[in-house]
This record gives sequence, C-alpha cells and structure tokens, in this order.
Amino acid sequence: MSEPLLRTPCHGWHVANGARLVDFSGWEMPVQYTSITEEHRAVRTAAGLFDISHMGRIVFRGRDACRLLDRLVTNDVASIEVGRVRYALVCNTAGGILDDVLVYRFDGEYLLVVNASNREKIVAWIQEHSEGYDVEIEDRTGDWAMLAVQGPRSLELASGATDVDVAPMRYYRCAPVGILGHAGWISRTGYTGEDGFELIVPAAATSELWEHLLRTGGALGLVAAGLGCRDTLRLEAAMPLYGHELSEQIDPYTAGLGFAVKPEAAEFIGREAVLAAASRELPQRVGLKLEGRRIARGGATVFSGETAVGEVTSGTFSPTLEIVIAMAYVTSASAATGTAVEVDVRGQRVAAEVVELPFYRRPLQ
Repeated sequence: MSEPLLRTPCHGWHVANGARLVDFSGWEMPVQYTSITEEHRAVRTAAGLFDISHMGRIVFRGRDACRLLDRLVTNDVASIEVGRVRYALVCNTAGGILDDVLVYRFDGEYLLVVNASNREKIVAWIQEHSEGYDVEIEDRTGDWAMLAVQGPRSLELASGATDVDVAPMRYYRCAPVGILGHAGWISRTGYTGEDGFELIVPAAATSELWEHLLRTGGALGLVAAGLGCRDTLRLEAAMPLYGHELSEQIDPYTAGLGFAVKPEAAEFIGREAVLAAASRELPQRVGLKLEGRRIARGGATVFSGETAVGEVTSGTFSPTLEIVIAMAYVTSASAATGTAVEVDVRGQRVAAEVVELPFYRRPLQ
C-alpha cells in the first residue's frame, strides 16, 4: 500500500476553492485554480500567491554549523553575512548535483531550504556527513509552512503582513519578522523571475496568513497561483528545475551554474570531480525558440541536420512571449546564439533557433 500524500496547512482552502490537486513529490499540491495562463499573467502583471510549504526547511545551529555547510554545499557559506541568502548546490562525490538549495544566514543559525523531491535524500546525506561536527540539525518542514508572494505588487502585499518595513530589503536578503503577530522569517527571493517575497510561519498560522493576503491583495490583482504557472514562470526566467535541468548525472558547470561554485572557499564534497568537469568540453544549457505551436517536452531530441546534438529538458508555450520555448542541453558546437536546429516533437521535426537565456527579464522598476 502506498503512503498517504502529505498535505500543507492550506490544503482545506485549496479543496474548498476548486484547486486541481496532484501528487507532487509525495505532497498533494494545487497545480492550478483557474487556468495556468491566467495565473501566470497575473504574476507578471500584478501578483500571485503560492503555497510552497512542501519545500524542505532544515535548521543548523552550533559551533560547527558553518563548517558543516561549507562541506556540504558548493558555495562559500563562511562569507555569508547575517541577513543574506545564497544559492548553492549539494553534490555527490562524482560531482553530480544532489539538489540545488538556498542557504539563509540568521543570527546564531542557518536555514537550508531544499526541494521537496529531495528532502529525504538530503536529510540522509546530511546525517551521513555530520559525524564529528558540533552541530544541531533540525528538519522543521512539518512545523513551519512557506508561502510566496510574487509579482510587481508583491512589496505592497508583503509590507501589509509584517511588523517591519521590508521595502529597503534587497534581493536575496532575509530577516526574522513578526507576521500577523507570529514570529516568522521573510526573504526577498522567488522562483518566477519577478520581484517577490517568501514568508515562513508556524504551520498553525499559515491559513490565517494565506487568507489575509488574498483578502487584502484582491484590490491589487493578487490571485492564488498553482505549481503549473510556477513552472511556466520559472522556465521563462530560465531557472533550472531538479529532475529536468538538474540531476545526479549533471555537474554544476554543465548546468551553467558555475557562479554557485567556490572551490577556493572550502573542500566541499565532490570538489575534485566538479573541477575536473570544468576543464572538459561539456554540453551547454541553452534556450530554444520553436516555430509554430507544438511544444517540445523533456526528452525530445535536438538535431543539427541528421546528427543528434542534444536533448530538451523543459518546454512550454510562453504566455508572456506567446511563443513556444524550451531549454536543452546541446553540444558546444550547436550552442551559439542564432544556431538553427530541429527538435523531434513526437515524431515530427520542428524548426528551432538557439536563443539567449533567460527568455524573459522583468522590467526594471
């Protein structure tokens, strides 16, 4: 018998408001409420509210918390100042990516936010490699919940829920705050390509925060948004998704994430293998713009003439650009912007062009 699906504290609201729920990494999650396109466009023009409580949240405290994290992740944890967030990767000994994560630095503790699909794997990995470190590790995923407010009106919405002025907070900053009278954390982060905030609160306070944001944000155009448009939004912004652009068979440099690797900072697990990959000629992650309306899904083969030169990892119709887009790994000889290729879409070749990533950049405000 399969395990019952986990549910977020907002599950009752999702059911009552007609969300289409799916099994996402063992969680029963809303993929959409109205339509993916409507929710996508609301985030680009106003704001969307996402329940992301399925993401893993792991706290590190103690004398060796920083030292252990520097061993576990590719980026430089020791240099993270209090109130900052840093993107990093967890690699195996062969240099393959176990997960992409965010490291938050607070006064006296660190928070590691991991993908829902990898939480149990990463918790086990941490336990395997924490022996000998003076550190307290807590998986707080079940105790807390996490909501994301994303879009051009997100600042107004986040400001109305917190007891401090978050306007001065810059991108990839975080702070402990009061959220509707509850002790919580806020960060200016997101996964949509828009300005936005992510709020962490005790699980018992989540429904109150969710309903408060929707009630106060309605006049600003805020809508509840599901995982469906979260995927189309992140793809337009060329943000990688684990299980698509990232896996244990892909190293950070192949993924185009070398900016998150600081080999001089610490002896992180997989360091030598990652550095060896950096010196090889690797496939490259590129953007593709396809002709017509046929969508290339993950696994579709990319051709140059009759030669297979790569594989699509993610594809969709872009609601913002109104074209079909995809990300793919292709050989370096086919990776230059403007290169003409073809994609096998369910047995039919579709003309495509290599384009710069990201497909979409939000207007500067």
